[in-house]
Amino acid sequence: MKRLLFIFAVFAGIIVFTGNFTIIAQTNMKPPVAKKEPKVLKIHGYEIVDNYAWLRDREEKKNPEIIKYLEAENAYTESFMGQHKQFADNLYKEMLGRIKQTDLSVPYKLGDYWYFSKTEEGKQYPTFLRSKTRDGKDAEVLLDQNEMAKGYKYFAIGSFDVSDDGNLLAFSTDMTGYRQYTLQIKDLRTGKILPDKIERVTSTEWSNDGKYLFYGQEDPVSKRTDKIWRHTVGTADKNDLVYEEKDVLFNAGIGRSRDRKMLFIGSYAKTMREYRYLPADNPLGAWKVLTPRREGHEYSADFYNGDFYITTNKGAENFKVVRAPLSDPGEKNWTDFIAHNPAIKIDGIEFFKDYAVVSELENGLEYLKVLDLKTKRAPARIATPESVYTLNISTNPEFETPTVRYEYASMITPNSTYEYNFKTGKSELLKQMEVLGGYDKAKYETQRVWATARDGVKVPISVVMKKGTRLDGKAPMLLYAYGSYGFSMTPNFSTARLSLVDRGMIYAIAHIRGGSELGEKWRQEGRMFKKLNTFYDFIDSAKWLVANKYTSSDRLVIQGGSAGGLLMGGVVNMSPETFKAAIVQVPFVDVMNTMLDDTLPLTTEEWIEWGNPNEKQAWDYMIQYSPYENVKAQNYPNMLVEISLNDSQVPYWEGAKLVAKIRELKTNDSIILLKTNMGAGHGGSSGRYDRLKEVAFDYAYALTEVGITK
Repeated sequence: MKRLLFIFAVFAGIIVFTGNFTIIAQTNMKPPVAKKEPKVLKIHGYEIVDNYAWLRDREEKKNPEIIKYLEAENAYTESFMGQHKQFADNLYKEMLGRIKQTDLSVPYKLGDYWYFSKTEEGKQYPTFLRSKTRDGKDAEVLLDQNEMAKGYKYFAIGSFDVSDDGNLLAFSTDMTGYRQYTLQIKDLRTGKILPDKIERVTSTEWSNDGKYLFYGQEDPVSKRTDKIWRHTVGTADKNDLVYEEKDVLFNAGIGRSRDRKMLFIGSYAKTMREYRYLPADNPLGAWKVLTPRREGHEYSADFYNGDFYITTNKGAENFKVVRAPLSDPGEKNWTDFIAHNPAIKIDGIEFFKDYAVVSELENGLEYLKVLDLKTKRAPARIATPESVYTLNISTNPEFETPTVRYEYASMITPNSTYEYNFKTGKSELLKQMEVLGGYDKAKYETQRVWATARDGVKVPISVVMKKGTRLDGKAPMLLYAYGSYGFSMTPNFSTARLSLVDRGMIYAIAHIRGGSELGEKWRQEGRMFKKLNTFYDFIDSAKWLVANKYTSSDRLVIQGGSAGGLLMGGVVNMSPETFKAAIVQVPFVDVMNTMLDDTLPLTTEEWIEWGNPNEKQAWDYMIQYSPYENVKAQNYPNMLVEISLNDSQVPYWEGAKLVAKIRELKTNDSIILLKTNMGAGHGGSSGRYDRLKEVAFDYAYALTEVGITK
């Protein structure tokens, strides 16, 4: 199921979802054997036997028998990896040695202050600060996450929203990893926490006068954000419901235009959206619908210079931007602002005082196009120096600004923050990630190649390797993919990944259908009743890489998490001989059981992403790829399956059940490992050192699977 945090973690190169435990030097343990308690499901003429349904427990305090079993699995994984303990430790030290542990983020301006964060050597979390000057002089501490996290195994900050006058900070925290955030407000003048305390908050937005805080709140069971409230600041319980989203396919969120003139409530489903609006200087007023929802219509709204600007797919598969008057913004009054171009997908548009910046996607590459709204001079794309890269708008909260911040990186260029001057058209590098230890990008090369899928479609693959690597089929490879929800897996930079590439391993990302790398059609061709394309694209990409001597099947390790874990579970069933080993992280693999249960988080809203198996047509299609039901008596590659006990996105039992069933039915001597993070959720450990230890463990696994042990 949908797990966004996983995508952001992949970008950072820290992509493990497991617990911290001491690896012991014992290698002769046998894998635990899960007991079998048959549970029969009869539906649509099928009779499905599930022997491991007993592993499911939704209670906060889990059945001791389940905990005992998961701990036994952890002990087995420890024992197996014990022989590589020193290697994993060395990888961690090596990765840590590349990181500037004491560092500052690039400050951004909001109102009278510059906001930034600081990390310090030895501390797991950042400290959030602000200063009256850009250089950070005489900075005041807003939140010290290290102090806040004391006594907790897990600690994450969600919302971080300062009022317009700079006096109040709305922030939210999660202490379990379940992604259930508690909202509080801090008076930045006195340093005191106000009595306001609200549970299950998912989004926040201030009123212009700072007297009210709008927030989205999720249902305690389904975790669907179904209510938007207006909270009176400084009170413990003065909340007025301003909107309730009753359609189970939708979530709701609150936002405000950059010029602070318009508030928006967005209702989001996988294939349709709807916006409500309210002038921000009238927070007690009545909300109006911009244009009603209908199946297949996806749009987003912004407000600028007295008009609405709507990014819409109405008659525009890859989206266009239209303008609508405040007096009557209905569709009959929409006029094109940026016309539809079938070759270019519009991902979004950002408005500033005299300029707009359009995020575009063309032929698998990201672009930022700048529009001068005052002089009407020709639009210009911000220059990109490499042929394969990733590019996106950064933090730009100010409306009246002469510049726009953006982030740039490639698989060999470290993460870089630039500032583009609207008037001169020049970009200035503000900060590039410092890679310690003498990193030289000239020693590496990156490229994009195109594999041919079984239906003739060309699938892009981003590759990074050490310069001079011989393509003779002998190089090991780690191949990663996601392929769901229209999320594009961009060719980013990772300091941790250098530990693979420096040892001769090629790293590759297959941009398979289901993402949006090649536009909206690419997304649509990998979802619902075309979802099998996602699995076929990955298998065919792997086979293409083998055929073209980038690697060989006995040197190929694959990796994916969440919906990418579904991908991993599917392809090892469909084509197990193609892969040496698989790293399967927080995997959505118990598809049929999960999508039949409308009480589980995310299920109902995802019926129009995967299908509703209560309907026979959907069942008949989904059962073809659902990993758990398709485990069978055949050889399987080695597998490391990683789950988290407090995961609200993909419940821990999905991966646990998959491991038990594969162990039961496999016909070879492959090693199937299960590793459970007993104190975190979908995104894994919250502390940066803990996460780095986890990625070192994963990379030790990947390397040793292809015979690299030092």
